[in-house]
Amino acid sequence: MSVSGALAVRGRGSELDLVLRTLRRSRESGAALVVVRGEPGIGKTTLLAEAVTQATRLGYTVGQAAAHDGDRIAPLASLGPALRTGTDPLVTSAEFLDLAPVIEQPLWLAEHLATLLTRRSKRDPLLVVLDDLHWADPLSIFMLRIVPARLAAAPVVWLVATRDIPGGPAELVAASAAGLPVHHLELHPLPEEALQAIAADRLGEPATPPLARALRQTGGNPFLAVQLVDGLLAPGAAQDAGEAVPPGLVGGVRQRLATLSAGSAALVRTGAVLGARFALDDAAWLLHEPVPALTEALAEAIRAGLLVDDGSFIVFRHELLRRAVYEDVPPSARRATHRTIADHLVRTGRGAAEAAPHVLATATPGDAAAAAVLRRAAHDLLDTMSVTSVQLIRQAFALLPEDHPERAAVGQEVVSVLLHAHRREEAAALADQLLDASPPPDTAAALHLSLAPGLWSTGRFGELADRARDERAAGASPALRARLRAYASFLAPGAEIAENGDPAATAAARAAEASRAERGGYYRAALGHYHAAEEAAARAAGTTGALPVVPLRLRRLVVRGHLDQIAAARGELPDGPTGGGVGADSWQAPELAWVRAHLELGAGQLDAATAAATAALRAMDELHDHTLEARARTVLAQVALLRGDLPGAHVQLANVERRGDPAALLRALVADAEGKPAGPATVELAAYADAVWRDEILVHLACAAARTGDEATLRAAAEALADLASRNDGVASLAGAAALAEGLVTGDLAPAVVLLGQAPRALLAARVDEEAGRLALASGDRDSGVPALRRAEQAYTVHGAPAFAGRVRGLLRAAGVRARRQPAAPRPQTGWAALTATERRVARLVADGHTNKSAAAELFLSPSTVNSHLRAVFQKLGVNSRVQLANVVLRTLEGSDRAES
Repeated sequence: MSVSGALAVRGRGSELDLVLRTLRRSRESGAALVVVRGEPGIGKTTLLAEAVTQATRLGYTVGQAAAHDGDRIAPLASLGPALRTGTDPLVTSAEFLDLAPVIEQPLWLAEHLATLLTRRSKRDPLLVVLDDLHWADPLSIFMLRIVPARLAAAPVVWLVATRDIPGGPAELVAASAAGLPVHHLELHPLPEEALQAIAADRLGEPATPPLARALRQTGGNPFLAVQLVDGLLAPGAAQDAGEAVPPGLVGGVRQRLATLSAGSAALVRTGAVLGARFALDDAAWLLHEPVPALTEALAEAIRAGLLVDDGSFIVFRHELLRRAVYEDVPPSARRATHRTIADHLVRTGRGAAEAAPHVLATATPGDAAAAAVLRRAAHDLLDTMSVTSVQLIRQAFALLPEDHPERAAVGQEVVSVLLHAHRREEAAALADQLLDASPPPDTAAALHLSLAPGLWSTGRFGELADRARDERAAGASPALRARLRAYASFLAPGAEIAENGDPAATAAARAAEASRAERGGYYRAALGHYHAAEEAAARAAGTTGALPVVPLRLRRLVVRGHLDQIAAARGELPDGPTGGGVGADSWQAPELAWVRAHLELGAGQLDAATAAATAALRAMDELHDHTLEARARTVLAQVALLRGDLPGAHVQLANVERRGDPAALLRALVADAEGKPAGPATVELAAYADAVWRDEILVHLACAAARTGDEATLRAAAEALADLASRNDGVASLAGAAALAEGLVTGDLAPAVVLLGQAPRALLAARVDEEAGRLALASGDRDSGVPALRRAEQAYTVHGAPAFAGRVRGLLRAAGVRARRQPAAPRPQTGWAALTATERRVARLVADGHTNKSAAAELFLSPSTVNSHLRAVFQKLGVNSRVQLANVVLRTLEGSDRAES
């Protein structure tokens, strides 16, 4: 809380000037983030208050709030008030209520909130202020990580203040805003003249020599200086100002409390234990007084400069004041009060979550009752505050000794909560720790089964099978053993699985069959198995080890696409970010976006495929889950190759290899585009590649081999396509692709033209027209060759494949056909080719180590303009740091040099 509005600029002129410059620039250059750091009492809140005053004068609409120590148990408790309070709130009450249905889906919530603030910023520029970020609830921190970057082009300034905590929320928020201008303000101790000015402001006259000497002992801390002037800090008692609560402040507050009536002092001490802000009703209950009887006591504490009444809660004027009062309460009294508060909150139905901080303040090892409250609190918060839920359940587990009879059960709950929070590695480590204690077979089986769906979804079938075969679970119940055997079957083709009518076991067994069938190219069989797995998983929902329904459904849609049901599969995907008919939650956003990208690529909708793959990468960054990054980047690389953007394909390949993901096929395709023959080995890679359009890649390899006379590769591709078509009888695109490759061997492409004309695969149809036209011209048949090439050229152009269209135009020119005037090809949306000339120069300079300022000097631009270009570069190249940018630029330029040599 601000010490005094008049003190805002004392010694902080340069810091305030930076904030004002940021506000002025944001109107034109878009969003920005300002992070103010400093020790308690250094003046962060005062600086924020003055910034709000100045922003209002500049025409900004302001939303402001402060986080509190108890915010971590309520979703959006910190940021929510900044959005919906004030005379002209950034988000109306009705709009805020509309967010309630997605409060449990943080990524969808961020999407909706970004939409609301974008719309609001079109009326006025916005300033969003959050003080004491270090206390913010996890959902508010998540919103601050995601939403600012989504409003990069909007005139929105985000101003947050925090204590300097390494690895704390401020670092997370700043790192996630890498594409925005981020300004860091470190508030240092004030010089002596500023402290003297503060004293003069408070007293109305210069400080006396004794007071001036005492001010020097405050360590430049303006809060302590004000308390010294106001008499809450005794002269000569501030030499320990560097401590969290200076002893001199505790003594000064003790003296001030001694001047209050007994009732007022009791209210202040009770409030200090209740928290930084508290309800007067709770204080009245603890003091055994009716609320009206506390009116004078409250007024007295307010006059003493200790408390403030904000209309809803009673708040200490500064957290350091509360801490000083709290430290002055005898430990035994603090402990008894915390326990009484916790009992009261639980008994009156306020919930275990609200009682949890008070339980933690009194709990000691072996306190099973405290552990029980924390467990209830963890489960109460699980859906909306998973981060806090993890903390609470871990603390409950830590309270129980090794030999406690409930320790194993609580350990299982910890694993479950960690998995719910998508912290799989932590869950696996704890599960292994529990397994080392030789738990009962049912417990061992349940631990392995709880991890199994995550291992399945990430394709870690080897680890999945090892866990499913663990001998420690051998004596488990029949149902649990059936589920483990089903999971073991992912690496045991043909194994007989006795499912015993258990739907979870059925879902796992059918998913294993589906996975093997899909990898083998038996798409019809895979579709049936995925459908059966999906139905069984729906019946098994909530059962230990049950597979999630949505990923099964999405994999079914991928298989439908390979069976020429692309339109139907795309129709099952939602139009917006809410998961729609597939029932996805926001943690499944990357997979949802990748499936869309994959289907759009198969349909030849390259712009839509690019947008979806880029959305998948963004969701992975936001959720810190990069499981599907290689798949999304493979889509982007294939699009880049279709567009003739070889550097862009190199960018995607470099990013896949940087993560250590398998990239052999993608590397071979990029090499093929560079003119290096693919060879039969690449055909083998493509024939059993996962998560790509095998038929299209095999057709490409066959066509390239036919042009270079590589009969071995051509025949290998033709055989692979024939096998794929035979496994899926009646699928026009697969039959047509096989006929195309065979036609390149025999010289008869007529069957392929007919078949692919019936398929929903625009680029495959264009490819057969190109090859048919090429063969016709080679045999002297211009009457059929030229129209076929014209159709191919038009299809390639319409679908955004300019490299292939240009290749066809070359054939037409060689045949003496006058080229039709072509519209300029649209600039790609991602990759190196998407960058403008200025963006490329900025990227190269930053990769060479230039700052925005030095790059601006080189290019004769302003640093703000360079920053805008850099944001665009980050977005188009799919990177979020200067180090990643430097690596991408280096590999891109090296790839260009190789292509030219």
